[in-house]
Amino acid sequence: MNNRTHLLKFIPLFALFLFLHTLCMAQAPDANAPQLGKATIKQVIAAMTLEEKAKLLVGAGRGFGPPPPAPTANTTPAPPPAAAPPGPMIGQTDQKVPGAAGVTYAIPRLGIPAIVVSDGPAGVRISPIRKGDSSKTYYATAFPVGTLLASSWDPDLVKQVGVAFGYEVHEYGIDILLGPGMNIHRNPLGGRNFEYYSEDPLVTGKMAAAMVEGIQSNGVGTSIKHYVANNQETHRNTVNTIVSERAMREIYLRGFEIAVKDAQPWTVMTSYNKLNGTYTSERKDLVTTVLRDEWGFKGFVMTDWGGGRDPIAQMNAGNDLIMPGSPTQVKAIIDAVNNKQLDEAVLDVNVERMLNIILKSPAFKGYKYSDAPDLKKDAQVSRMAAAQGMVLLKNNGNPLPFSGAKTVALYGNTSYDPIAGGTGSGNVNKAYVISLAQGLQNGGLQVDAGLLKGYPAYIADARAKQPKPQRGMGMFSGPPPVSQMTIADADLQQQAANDDIAVITIGRNAGEGADRKLPDDYYLSDVEKALIKSVSDDFHAKGKKVVVVLNIGGVIEVASWRDEVDGILLAWQPGLEAGNAITDVLSGTVNPSGKLATTFAMDYKDVPSAKNFPGKEFPDQATGEGFRRQMPAEVTYEDGIYVGYRYYSTFKVDPAYEFGYGLSYTTFNYSDFKINSATFKGKLLASVAITNTGKVAGKEVAQLYLSAPAAKLDKPVIELKGFGKTRLLQPGASETLRFEIDPKALASYDTTQEAWIAESGTYTVSIGASSKDIKQTGTFNLPKEMVVEKDVQVLAPQVTINEMKSK
Repeated sequence: MNNRTHLLKFIPLFALFLFLHTLCMAQAPDANAPQLGKATIKQVIAAMTLEEKAKLLVGAGRGFGPPPPAPTANTTPAPPPAAAPPGPMIGQTDQKVPGAAGVTYAIPRLGIPAIVVSDGPAGVRISPIRKGDSSKTYYATAFPVGTLLASSWDPDLVKQVGVAFGYEVHEYGIDILLGPGMNIHRNPLGGRNFEYYSEDPLVTGKMAAAMVEGIQSNGVGTSIKHYVANNQETHRNTVNTIVSERAMREIYLRGFEIAVKDAQPWTVMTSYNKLNGTYTSERKDLVTTVLRDEWGFKGFVMTDWGGGRDPIAQMNAGNDLIMPGSPTQVKAIIDAVNNKQLDEAVLDVNVERMLNIILKSPAFKGYKYSDAPDLKKDAQVSRMAAAQGMVLLKNNGNPLPFSGAKTVALYGNTSYDPIAGGTGSGNVNKAYVISLAQGLQNGGLQVDAGLLKGYPAYIADARAKQPKPQRGMGMFSGPPPVSQMTIADADLQQQAANDDIAVITIGRNAGEGADRKLPDDYYLSDVEKALIKSVSDDFHAKGKKVVVVLNIGGVIEVASWRDEVDGILLAWQPGLEAGNAITDVLSGTVNPSGKLATTFAMDYKDVPSAKNFPGKEFPDQATGEGFRRQMPAEVTYEDGIYVGYRYYSTFKVDPAYEFGYGLSYTTFNYSDFKINSATFKGKLLASVAITNTGKVAGKEVAQLYLSAPAAKLDKPVIELKGFGKTRLLQPGASETLRFEIDPKALASYDTTQEAWIAESGTYTVSIGASSKDIKQTGTFNLPKEMVVEKDVQVLAPQVTINEMKSK
């Protein structure tokens, strides 16, 4: 009896020993197997089992249990162990970087490490507290959002931000950052527009390339996203985006093309949506033909988290990595190979592309990350960049910069509770955010004491009464906004009498999972309009100025209320140093030099995509319940190539503030515009002299637009083909900016020839301070039609699109 009892106790211990022994053997390099970095990649692939290949191509973010035992000679591999319970969609990386978005599968016997990928576009998104221990924190810098950075029109600045950003990625043990986001601002209601750069593909591509170069200079990777035509959040997992091949190539693909060719990001992330009937991650023409064959992309492609439906189609398309990954997807790939439905050679190609990047990763190189980046240094980079990308929209009577003002009546909830950046995967866990109230005080100004006390108390009380976040995407989107605090008439009159100037902050936030709405979002709420009117009336009655600061992530309507105030500063969402950066501009410490990279329409009905955004849905085909409900939908891009300023300029629709617009505290003169040849012979050079004719130092952004002959193809009247920003020019100083015009700049995509075609005729080159404020023009001639690039038909829609035409 005692022997049996002893044996029964011994059996589980022996089983545990065998499991741990097997696990250790699996996690140790196999001395007899080729090792990554020592053998050739093809030798490593040849040594991999089918299961290992499948698991490398499917992320380990939902848990797979331990790696399989190493196979021995002349035996078949052991069956995989039971999968671990399904993990969360985001953050199954607790072994190394808690809160990171995902991890790939390690194969230690071949020297292949797991690599960690992390959100997000405006700063590293990881857990700031680990295992409940707050004695050491892991906060990251919240940098300005993409739309603000693009408004700087300064790729060198964006690269500088990227260098700081990539440094934090490296020091927190992350191998690849899931960004930058670079979808086009097709519609101002797009929920993630704050992550993206512009309505224009050239600005988008150049800013993304600069960010990629900066981040990757640290020896870590990026993943440009979301490839492609992911221009809305409504039904993002099911929507079928119907768009013409020409619009795809000229507008929606062009920015990605520039980023790939200029910067070679390590990875590209496919989008959730369907494109002309097929999920993007399952389209070989998109992922292989265009991205690799036409553009020369050298990295690997991954899905967005849960993107696509068919892992076999994804493998065949060249979508190398499925994230976050599940055992079901691994099994599907293995079964498809065994059933001759998928060629194992396809997996070998996909694995090779992944291994090429893994070889470059900090994980493979064994980098000893510190978990302690210098956040104070990076905060100063964030503050500097934020100020450089803010746009001065109005300055009637020069209320800005503050002159003689000592006390500020500071209104608006977000003056005290600022919005550093958007929600969802674009959010950043930061240690602090400087409010405008704090920033003004840091700048030596006094904030009205009653408002300084009243607003924080009101906001705290309102937050305490809000319901807890919902499960699912509701937890991802942050708390709902607090309604504006109302100011009693008597208090307002006293503030107008006592304070020197009024500043009203209007805040807006949005993010992943939902698009914005028109009432109380794109349009101001009735309470906000009343606040602006009452403050303006009382302060103007005392001969004092009123300035509005827009702490927003996307475009709002401004035309109906802008005449009531004296100044408007578009601060966007400026990161964790928000209040200090805004104060730098309000006070004149920094002269604003930002210009709009996206148009502010006079009204939403003027937006070219307003009639078909976000499309139509098919509720009778919906599946699932609650936040997991999936609604089939489709959106047709009837605006075609007429996105943003291309539409407003061509169809003569006046915007409130046009693309490229932005004021300064000084003035500039454009002169000596030159084009080096009257005939195009493969390349042209243009130049213009910019002189600071004002009284304070400043920077100017000059934009080069091209108007092309349109005998064969319908075309916008102008298209941006180059831009440049001066250094900080002292009063009276000049700088000559130079631009190169290459053949692609002349060309439009002709689907009848499947080629980029430059029509013969006269081309007009315009240099402007905005898309409407043209300063100098010149012309050149192209004697003969030129085929710039010959491609093959891809991505063609299966239905007829009633596209917008100018004639």
